[in-house]
Amino acid sequence: MLYLTEILGLPVIDSSGKKAGKVTELAVAPVVQPSRVAILLLKNTKGKPTIAVPFETVSAFSPEEIRLRVAREELKPFQPDEALLLLRKDLLDQQIIDVNGRKVVRVNDLSFSEQVVNGHTELLLSEVDIGLSGAVRRLLHGALPRAWLRKLESHVKGTAIRWEFVDLLEADPLRQVKLNISHKVLRKLHPADLADIMEELAPKERQAIFTALDDATAAAALSEIPRKLQVSILESLGKTRAANILEEMPPDAAADLLAELPAETSNELLQDMDREEAAELGELLEFPENSAGGRMTTDYVAIPSTADVGAARDLIRGAPELPENFATIFLVDTEGKLVGMVALAQLIVAEPQTSLEELQSEPLLSIPAQAPEEDIVELFDKYNLLSLPVVDEEQILIGVVTVDDIVSVLRKKS
Repeated sequence: MLYLTEILGLPVIDSSGKKAGKVTELAVAPVVQPSRVAILLLKNTKGKPTIAVPFETVSAFSPEEIRLRVAREELKPFQPDEALLLLRKDLLDQQIIDVNGRKVVRVNDLSFSEQVVNGHTELLLSEVDIGLSGAVRRLLHGALPRAWLRKLESHVKGTAIRWEFVDLLEADPLRQVKLNISHKVLRKLHPADLADIMEELAPKERQAIFTALDDATAAAALSEIPRKLQVSILESLGKTRAANILEEMPPDAAADLLAELPAETSNELLQDMDREEAAELGELLEFPENSAGGRMTTDYVAIPSTADVGAARDLIRGAPELPENFATIFLVDTEGKLVGMVALAQLIVAEPQTSLEELQSEPLLSIPAQAPEEDIVELFDKYNLLSLPVVDEEQILIGVVTVDDIVSVLRKKS
């Protein structure tokens, strides 16, 4: 196992036995091969440009020196290239995302493995050292013989992340593309884990990641982030992108977020959104935040009470999108008034010809849109509810409060 700390400063000897310089940097070309060292950079004599050594010119690699199969005169000055990941400059002491651990960590050192391909030695980036052993190695490198240092390291707790489980942070969107940083792995994380990671990042890095995420993933993560930070992130994005993300958020969460923005900004975002969704959010914004109307979502499934189980299944199958945590179907009459509720589990086990009215849950509970959140919490607690329908003065179903909204309320009060 070779470490970046030990490679930096190694003398490089050319094919004639002359010293070509000392290693000052290693570079990887992620678009070509994300883990293979492509170039060594050598510190030259004072006043001369840095020398670039293509790694395929290396003939031998040891902890004491690096030997080349070419003469020093054949080496060319290094030309800066943003498509190269400079391991010392871009990674050492920098923050990265540990995808498996779902957290932001700092790089203490990097480890490499060697392999021989077609007679040529290749150096592959293997792991990122984020533990105490890497810090000790860097602190004592050069002060102790290598064998002593390795023995000391064996008694120190080490923590390393395999290179393939690392997601890089780069604030510049253009350089993200050049370095082939797509954040694809982040999209697979649970929104709550992704939100935790976002909270640990600096504003520029956070914005860069949001820029790379698709609207649905960004919306899911944004819904899990504390309100003040939500506002900051949304304001850092362009209006069109912000409007697209708001459209993907649950209506109640989007309305709450819009309510925190300056009125002018909120109106501009509503104008950039789909007309139907903007109208829906506009209606939610009319209710006080701490009321049933302010807590409800308009994302629910309502079916005519005259339907049977088979028709209800067909309607659900044909829906373009179902609510998150979908567990209850609401029954309405021809005027849209709430007349019943059916648990989704009942729909699964009942015969297709069974009337939905036969499967109604008792008692039929609902709450007025203007009711305070204390009344909502009381009903959820008393009846162990997963959802509670919200009705207007004429008993027309206008929304649903879900249990996750109640958890948020209780968290704020604790």
